[in-house]
Order: sequence, then C-alpha cells, then structure tokens
Amino acid sequence: MFLDRVKPLDAILATAEKKSLKRTLGAFQLTMLGIGAVIGTGIFVLTAEAAQKAGPGMMLSFVIAGLVCAVAALCYAEMAAMVPVSGSAYTYSYAVMGELIAWMVGWALILEYAVAAGAVSVGWSGYVVGLIENAFAIDIPNALVRGPFDGGSINLPAMLIAGLVTWLLIIGTRESATVNAILVAIKVSALTLFIVLAVPVMNMANFEPFAPLGISGIGAAAASIFFAYVGFDAVSTAAEETKNPQRNMPIGLIGSLAICTIFYLLVAAGVIGTVGAQPMMANGTGLEPGSRELAAQCAAMGDQAVVCSKEALAWTLREIGWPQIGNLLGLAAGLALPSVILMMMFGQTRIFFVMSRDGLLPAAFSKIHPRYNTPHVITMITGLFVALFAAFFPVGQLANISNSGTLFAFAAVSIAVMVIRRTDPGRARPFRTPALFVTAPLAIAGCLYLFYKLDPKSQLLFAIWAVIGLVVYFAYSRRRSHVGQGMVDVHEDDAGIPPQPVPPLPGAPTPGGQDA
Repeated sequence: MFLDRVKPLDAILATAEKKSLKRTLGAFQLTMLGIGAVIGTGIFVLTAEAAQKAGPGMMLSFVIAGLVCAVAALCYAEMAAMVPVSGSAYTYSYAVMGELIAWMVGWALILEYAVAAGAVSVGWSGYVVGLIENAFAIDIPNALVRGPFDGGSINLPAMLIAGLVTWLLIIGTRESATVNAILVAIKVSALTLFIVLAVPVMNMANFEPFAPLGISGIGAAAASIFFAYVGFDAVSTAAEETKNPQRNMPIGLIGSLAICTIFYLLVAAGVIGTVGAQPMMANGTGLEPGSRELAAQCAAMGDQAVVCSKEALAWTLREIGWPQIGNLLGLAAGLALPSVILMMMFGQTRIFFVMSRDGLLPAAFSKIHPRYNTPHVITMITGLFVALFAAFFPVGQLANISNSGTLFAFAAVSIAVMVIRRTDPGRARPFRTPALFVTAPLAIAGCLYLFYKLDPKSQLLFAIWAVIGLVVYFAYSRRRSHVGQGMVDVHEDDAGIPPQPVPPLPGAPTPGGQDA
C-alpha cells in the first residue's frame, strides 16, 4: 500500500532526453559553483547562535556539519546524474520509493523553504537595522524590530522584506545570472575583508574554555550551522553538464565544501579571537538562543556580547575599531540577502506547483496569473506565512526548523540511492557514489545525528508537520493523485524544484544555485 505508486523512471527520463546539455564543466568550475552556492546567509546570521550553543567550540561544529554535507552530497550526486531532470529529492523519491515517501519529502521541503525564507528575512532585518542605527546614530525601539521571543513585539523590517519579495515574485521579476554572480561576489568579498581585519588581531586567550558546554553544545551548534551549508547540492545537480563526472564530481563537491569550511573556520576564529564568544549562562547551563531569558540578560548588559548581536560580523568589526567597515559589511548583507529570500520563496512555490500538477495538492495551487504568468495564488499564500514567521520568531529557531526538513530530504535521497542500486543495478549511472554502502549509511547517520541535536521545539514542530502531511495525503492527495489514476504526465518544466538550477516558469526568476 505504501510503496505501490512509483512514478516510472523511464517516463521521468523522457524529459531529460529532450534537454541534452553539453558537458563543459570541469573540477575547477564545479568547485567555484559550489563555493558560490554555499557561502552566504548562514555565516552572516547564525554565528551568534552557534557561539551561544558551543562557545569557541563552534569551530568543530562547522567541521561536523561540513562532513555530513560531504557524504550526503556524494549520494545526491549519483541520483542527480542518473535522473538529470532537476526534480531534486521529490522526484528522486517518487521514482524509487513511491508516492507516499515522495509526498513526505515534498512536504518536508515545503517546510524547509518557507521557514528558511523567514530565517533569512530576520537575518536581513538584523543587519539593516544595525546599519541604520550606527550610520545615522539613531536608536530604533526593539519592540518594532524583534519578535516576542527575542526581546521585542514584532519584526517589522523582516515582514517588509518578505512582503517585497512576494510582490516581486508575483509580477515575475527576474534575477539574472549576472546579478546573482555580483551578489555572490559581494558576500564573499565582505567575508574576506572581515577575515583580513579580524584574524591578525586575535587573542588566543579568548579560545579558553574551548567547549564550555561540552560535546553536546558542539553537536547542537552543528545542527544549527548546517543551515550555512545548504546549497552544496547545486554541484550535485550539474552532473549532466560535467566532463568526466566520475572524477570531477567528487573533486567539485569535496573541494567546494572543504574551501567553504576553511572560510567559515577563519570567520569563526576572527569572531572568537577578537571579541570572545563565550555563551551566556544561568545556573551552570547555557541559555537557549532566541529565548526571552537570553534577551533579558543581554538587555541587562547593553547587548555587549557577540551572542547578543543580530549582526554578529558587523558588530565585531565595530568593536575592534573598524566602524565604517562594519557598516559596509552590514550594507553588503542588506544588498545580498534579499536575493536569497527570493530564491527560497521561489523554491517553495515551485514545490507546491509541481506537487499540485501531480494531483497531490489542489489545482488552484498551480493556477497561473493571466497577466504576469506566475503561480500567484501559492506565491501569495507562501508570502503570508513567510512574513508571519519572520515577524514573530527568532532566526535560530527558524533555521533549526528549516534544517529539520532539509535533513529528512537528504536522508531520503541517501536511502533512495541504495534502493535503486539493488532494484535497478543495470541502469546507466554517469556518476557512482564511491563505496556507496559505506557512504550512504554515514550520510543517513549524520542526518539523524544532526536532527537529534536540534532543539526539542524544532523536533516537535517537524513531527507535527509530518503528521499533518500524512493526514492531508490520506484524506485528499492519495485519491486525487495522477499516478494513482494511471496518468503519468511528465512536463518539460517539471524540472523546477530547487535547491538546484532550474528552468523557470515564464516570467519567474532564474535561480543560479541556492545559498543559505
């Protein structure tokens, strides 16, 4: 009953045969693609969160999260090379493990993208508010720029940017590859400048104690820091355009993740070594990031600690005597992060769109605006929820909830690779995961470990979301499924579920790889 509806892989591959792409990418190009896709939002907005959970030990958290991503990426690459229709985890699961698993993966990705867009909106708000306050010497009341769990009432700037991006998606504004490349360059340049200014003036005494909250705190920080790596699968999905993929895919994947990890470690070291990163404690235990207790303790000391900052990197530069450079970094974040919100919300709407066209969600979700030619109904619904998430929840909580959906999807893909190796061993595989029956279990175990280290609220919310998904599936989707009714309709532009580069709907933005 549960694995009885599989979308035929040959039907899905019929789409790919219409889109033969020239193999032009080598190891260097893949590595650069990965770096551009990964480095971005997470390091800007989650440094303070990681410091509160692990102190200086957050440097190990970056390594742990990077290793889990590496083994998951190798599994992802085999499926992406074998099913190069850009369907991501939803399509892979549909082709290998059936409709129910595919539904749950798609349902988890819906959670991932909507909540992640909210997290980036909150991160954008922190940097822009900090920039305005410091550049113009004004004090904006926390009640208007922070949610109720974070020492305020409502985060109006985060709502504003979410609403603006929703409007841009509805009218069909395109984000060109050139603009995307410029924004990636801005982010990387800003982080490089931070490293150049902060690392040379580190004080090694600030690294003691290294793990004030023990191994448990390092694992909890890794579960949050995972958000900073999402986007690495943009490399996996370029398999169809890769020369000698069996050699170049692992180099591109591992190389880009290794370089990003080193980059992140240098940024973390710059923060720890200059201003310190010891967590706020109460009764011998660390206070929960994004909690009222932490907000109250930070307010009592005038927010004079990096774990209290909503713009950790800009705040650090101001503290070490570079206030104008700190403002420039805040400006860089303010310019670059809206494109990430757009990417994530676009991904959210496309997941809804394709699931709707498979019959699993109401047809209204795939309704196209007569003038703008965009899926306006689901875009407005998505925008409303993203704005509400951004208005009332702290960034770390949103990132953790988003991570829960991502981890589930990556674990599902790792399982799918092992299943199809057994069920269809003769199918052509341009790239084969090295030592699959070691690599895939490691990826699954890593995803389970990071999920286990998420905070209980995030785990509970994911469980509730999963139960809601099962209810919707059995109450509505199973009876209306096109596959269940014998209709296997593969569309040329079904290849639209991020986190990979996709051919967009007419008038929709063109993503170039998600970065988080």
